[in-house]
Amino acid sequence: MSAAPAAFAALFAPYTLRSVTIPNRVWMAPMCQYSAEAFGPNAGVAGDWHFAHYAARATGGTGLIIQEATAVSPEGRISPYDLGIWNDTQVEALRRITSFVKAQGAVPGIQIAHAGRKASTDRTWKGGRPVGPEEHGWQPVAPSSVPFSEGYQVPHELTVEEIREITGQFAAAAERSLAAGYEVVEIHGAHGYLIGEFLSPYSNRRTDEYGGSFANRTRFALEVVDAVRAVWPEELPLFFRISATDWLEEDGWTADETVLLADLLREHGVDLLDVSTGGLAPHAQIPVGPGYQVPFAARVKAGTALPVAAVGLITEPEQAEKILANGEADAVLLGRELLRDPYWARRAAQELGGEIRTPEQYHRSW
Repeated sequence: MSAAPAAFAALFAPYTLRSVTIPNRVWMAPMCQYSAEAFGPNAGVAGDWHFAHYAARATGGTGLIIQEATAVSPEGRISPYDLGIWNDTQVEALRRITSFVKAQGAVPGIQIAHAGRKASTDRTWKGGRPVGPEEHGWQPVAPSSVPFSEGYQVPHELTVEEIREITGQFAAAAERSLAAGYEVVEIHGAHGYLIGEFLSPYSNRRTDEYGGSFANRTRFALEVVDAVRAVWPEELPLFFRISATDWLEEDGWTADETVLLADLLREHGVDLLDVSTGGLAPHAQIPVGPGYQVPFAARVKAGTALPVAAVGLITEPEQAEKILANGEADAVLLGRELLRDPYWARRAAQELGGEIRTPEQYHRSW
């Protein structure tokens, strides 16, 4: 990749974390496709849809592609149709994706996740309602036996032994991610899924060492980070995704706590914080608008030494460039915008005067 003109250096400048150099700062946020088989020997296995989906963004010039929330266990799936990485059959299918992504000059990343009390739901385009055993569902688990919302199943409250078992599942998922060819692993601690449920006093009502104080509520997150970092190679970066606020007036996780946790995550070997918000409480009032989550990323970047990526209705090239040029984040993560336009990075390069890698097969169009 060639260097971009100085006037627009930020969005197209390479970014190095540990031994991995990402060719630009246009990164793909993880977005579930709900398109894997739900049961049987191929449950959670990536198929043609996943290959085509990620391949398009790689040829489109996206620098880092973070694969959708990929479950560390069957009961950790958001829906029965989620990708998984709890067995070797799943690993084999994922190698096809990572190999192609790398061949296009992009970096393949994966988000490893456990849905907690928000598990066992239908596909979003079918309403995302909770599903039972008759529809390949199961009983969710959580830090406390408090359902996500009316109509959701009451989750099983995890024992300490079960918490430690899930910690081990995250570590095993990281090992399989390496075998599958990923160069970045992101631990999903956001959007009201299991790790986020432990962080927030709104969902965590425990009275043991995993509940109550800030130190106790962050214990599970840090134990997962330690377990993953112990098996993930020293030369490869580790990300953590967080909801910087629950958007609740009381009893929720706060931006101040996010800054405190960011420092701890850095001490435990996390290389970048992927800063999102919300998802824990269905009634939370969220002031959605262009770049509405960027100030939370900027706050972490200003208050800690941990690099950050910003996400949330970042749709225009000049908007993304300004976020980086102003020092509010080290990279931008695009979600729905990359669903609309897999070639967003190429369009941004044209609009801003930057340069970006183009597949040889497409040179005649550039």
